[in-house]
Amino acid sequence: MSEEKEMIEEEESEAVLGEQLDTKVDHTYNDSDIQVLDGLEAVRKRPGMYIASTSGKGLHHLVWEIVDNGIDEAMAGYATTVMVTVDQDNIVTVEDDGRGMPTGINEKTGKSTIETIFTVLHAGGKFGGGAYKVSGGLHGVGASVVNALSEWLEVRVFHNGEVFFIRFENGGHAVGELKVIEKCDPDKHGSQVTFKADPTIFKETTEYDHDTLRDRLRQLAFLNKGIRMVFRDLRQEEEKKRYYEFMFEGGLKEYIKYLNKNRTAVHPDIIYSEGHEKGIQVEVACQYNDGYNPNIYTFCNNINTVEGGTHEEGFRMALNRVINKYARENGFLKEKDDNLTTDDCKEGITAVISAKHPDPQYEGQTKTKLGNTEVRKIVSDIFGTQLERFLMENPDQAKSIMEKATLASQARMAAKKARELTRRKSALEISSLPGKLSDCSSKDASICEIYIVEGDSAGGSAKQGRDSHYQAILPLRGKILNVEKARQHRVFENAEIRSMITAFGCGFMDEIDVSKLRYNKIVIMTDADVDGSHIRILLLTFFYRYLKPIIEQGHVYIAQPPLYKVQKGNTVRYAYTEPQMDRLREELGNRLSIQRYKGLGEMNPEQLWETTMDPKNRTLIRVNIDDAERADQYFSIMMGEEVEPRKNFIMEHAKFATLDI
Repeated sequence: MSEEKEMIEEEESEAVLGEQLDTKVDHTYNDSDIQVLDGLEAVRKRPGMYIASTSGKGLHHLVWEIVDNGIDEAMAGYATTVMVTVDQDNIVTVEDDGRGMPTGINEKTGKSTIETIFTVLHAGGKFGGGAYKVSGGLHGVGASVVNALSEWLEVRVFHNGEVFFIRFENGGHAVGELKVIEKCDPDKHGSQVTFKADPTIFKETTEYDHDTLRDRLRQLAFLNKGIRMVFRDLRQEEEKKRYYEFMFEGGLKEYIKYLNKNRTAVHPDIIYSEGHEKGIQVEVACQYNDGYNPNIYTFCNNINTVEGGTHEEGFRMALNRVINKYARENGFLKEKDDNLTTDDCKEGITAVISAKHPDPQYEGQTKTKLGNTEVRKIVSDIFGTQLERFLMENPDQAKSIMEKATLASQARMAAKKARELTRRKSALEISSLPGKLSDCSSKDASICEIYIVEGDSAGGSAKQGRDSHYQAILPLRGKILNVEKARQHRVFENAEIRSMITAFGCGFMDEIDVSKLRYNKIVIMTDADVDGSHIRILLLTFFYRYLKPIIEQGHVYIAQPPLYKVQKGNTVRYAYTEPQMDRLREELGNRLSIQRYKGLGEMNPEQLWETTMDPKNRTLIRVNIDDAERADQYFSIMMGEEVEPRKNFIMEHAKFATLDI
């Protein structure tokens, strides 16, 4: 999550925009205006083209680019261990025990091969030279981009008892040539890259997130069975949190076991299949649990293809085909029954699909969707054959899976009727909007906001205090349904959920169209107490499971109402956190009148507007999903059926909680 202070100055913005439209650029356009950026200057000028962003996500991308090189060595059969170390100054070191980068002179550049790798874009061993059959980073820009965006970077290569060294500074320029600096064990081999991210590029943060690094390295160990991933975080105080070592001989089977650890499995054995065809290696593992939401994770060459692609399509085709065939042949579907849909077959499944492809084609620069058409049939054939064998050889487990799918089909029929209640006939039919909604007058979705508030009291204050031109208010009656524990038909029968879906106007689940969202900001505004926190997590669970794209595209926010109103004489101040309250006590001294707000309803409309809804003063927290796997785990722990994982989570994190007594 990230905080966002907003200043809306519409009149000034419009005036400036009008001036820009009416004014031509007073400048010639000739040969001298065409800039040519040499070397790594282009990367520093437009870093977003290479690492998507210069936020925390882009910062961590630097680590993954170097780690991928070590993984490529391991996938090629030459490395067994990749180690990542973060020190107190957020300096990162990545070391592998592979062959080590070549240390000779590159014929084309006349420089050492290592200097070429780190200073020339599209220079690497992944362009068909035979060094790698498959690799994560095929564009050959990883190492050079990391160098370009680092304050400094050092490379050490261990070859034949010697340590080769080169250092880069000032945007990737070599400080001297590659040289031998010392002797080492003749048996030691591999590469070590140490770098410090450039704070002038990563202005938002240069601090690496411990959990993000740990979880990704664990994931890489799952995806590459037998490879040892080591993580050392020298910033952590507790020794047990400083060192992690991951290695999984079971690969994806152990990954599924890990993902389902907080859920109850429908069948004991994990369905696993692997095979290769036309140089493409495919691995699939899956297991059903008693939940209602499918969790399917897809990868190509270790890259998390979050938007899926042809490998996921092949998996779905095989799943639907094989389960329907088995259900008909074994009496779970009668002759008159319709086939089970893919959604029926997917309900409650946890699956990981991993493809290793020598020439992957991705849709989009950030590699989030696999596009190779041949992968669809290969995955379908390999997984379909193995799934069919599993069902035939394990009739008891097959029966549990069939019962799960047929129950899902029955629930889908009931949900279909309930879903119809949530659909608006027309965006122009105001009568189709929920009666409790106090809508805004503007129809420009880009400026409109909707506040989800609890109860009529808070709703009344918000309605009176808002700017009705662009702010809408939707009060909810009590706590909404916990969708983590409910089937679809119960979800869509819930009046509060229907009201939200109807008000938002963009559909839900597989039918969602974010372009039709009626409000640019959906703001959760609840009381600053335990009940308010519970309502907030219930709403976030619903958004994550049924409206996930609106979170992914940054439309969901959490309002931050003040905890205290502090008055001394005619001076009125507000404190939003306990530390702010302590600072106000120090600043204003004694004889203070302090009011602790227990609920939004205690504020009059003017106070609510001034502190929580006025874009000039308010603080909103934007909700985002940095790691879908971790988010899914947390929702399952906190909102699922299993009590023990929730109890353990609360005990582990209780020290971070504050009591309001």
